[in-house]
Amino acid sequence: MNNVKTHAMQQTLTPIDGSIVCERAYPTPHEIDQVLTRAVSAQKEWGHVSIDEREKFCLKMVEAFVSKKDEIAKELTMQMGRPIRYTPLEVKGFEERARYMISIAKDALEEIILEPKQGFTRYIRRVPLKVIFVIAPWNYPYLTAVNSIIPALMSGNTVILKHSSQTPLCAERIMQACDEAGFPNGVFQFLHLSHADTSRIIEDDRVDFVAFTGSVTGGHSIQTSAGKRFIGTGLELGGKDPAYVRHDVHIEHAIEHLTDGAFFNSGQSCCGIERIYVHEKVYDPFVEGVVELVKKYRLDNPLNMETTLGPMVRTAAADFVRDQIQEALQKGAHALIDPKTFPADKKNTPYLAPQVMVNVNHSMRIMMEESFGPVAGIMKVKDDEEAISLMNDSNYGLTASVWTTDTQAAISIGDRIDTGTWFMNRCDYLDPALAWTGIKHSGRGCTLSRIGYEHLTRPKSYHLRTQTSG
Repeated sequence: MNNVKTHAMQQTLTPIDGSIVCERAYPTPHEIDQVLTRAVSAQKEWGHVSIDEREKFCLKMVEAFVSKKDEIAKELTMQMGRPIRYTPLEVKGFEERARYMISIAKDALEEIILEPKQGFTRYIRRVPLKVIFVIAPWNYPYLTAVNSIIPALMSGNTVILKHSSQTPLCAERIMQACDEAGFPNGVFQFLHLSHADTSRIIEDDRVDFVAFTGSVTGGHSIQTSAGKRFIGTGLELGGKDPAYVRHDVHIEHAIEHLTDGAFFNSGQSCCGIERIYVHEKVYDPFVEGVVELVKKYRLDNPLNMETTLGPMVRTAAADFVRDQIQEALQKGAHALIDPKTFPADKKNTPYLAPQVMVNVNHSMRIMMEESFGPVAGIMKVKDDEEAISLMNDSNYGLTASVWTTDTQAAISIGDRIDTGTWFMNRCDYLDPALAWTGIKHSGRGCTLSRIGYEHLTRPKSYHLRTQTSG
């Protein structure tokens, strides 16, 4: 009998054809313990490294990462299925966010000097939380991770990254870039983990903050584990993001950008457009324009440069969207795209044709439940009031947008919408200078912008009384 013990393995299958991309052994408890110990030890020195020196390390890491953009892009397509014509954009976005967050670090972390008070010196420092555990998803594996990794490192924290089992090579690429940049041992590390080991790490006293991007269910699990200790969590949990197309819209602009916002990355974006409310005066031409544009997509193998729509991440995800569409049809909705015009669309595969649904309402899952796939529901509304009411009728609140030529109306409507980010004539985009945050089931906390640094540090007050002689 063979008594040799083998480690449990993590296996990543590509959605392209179901073949194995890579296999990785899960770490032993001893190996996990070593990673945590190194993170704590390294932070004691890294926390005293000057911001200027941290900046040099981080910039070298970004340069090392970007230098391999072609390899990284192809790996990303293989792991999660986004068309190869688009995956280089994620490397570009990683660089943009990283460089911006590095550039504002000194200002964001500057001491707050209080007004003079005789006999006293008073100021507030932003000090590192120490060890940050980052849990990143597969759909935008580099963009979501960089939001926390760079400001955490620039703040003097050490980082342990756990990436999705669908995109494990992304964690390894970031580690490679850190090694090439010469980061001290233990400042940045990664682990491929089971759910059970992930929970145990969150509950470990050596972890001081958890930055999680993922599902609502995952967020509840993270919060349950973190709730056993007095540590903070940042939770970015997705959305059911709405758009409102007003009567005074530049309709061609709205058609182009809302279609892209709904179907880019096969709709697998937390801030993708999932429901669209259109003023009755422009409803017909808007719907016609979206349908015409969607019909031009090419659903195919994402390694082909001509492909504009790849497979969903797995068959179960595609089936979830198929079920939503079928339920809506049974309740009276109309599907405007014939799946037969997309030959790659096949049952029991992750290849799913894009779909535009009309005659939809809020009794249907497709308008209320996050789809995370290539489908959008479009509803006709009579005025701003109806649009506002419908946009707010959701358990989510990540982003929302209005499409109009009236800036004052956009601001007025935005003031009444429950959302983390409000767009006018734009959607599905993160500006690193703005706070990325959500409400309701979209989560809590904040990344990016100067405010993002506040969530990865803590205030420490210095109250110094001057002693006088005599």
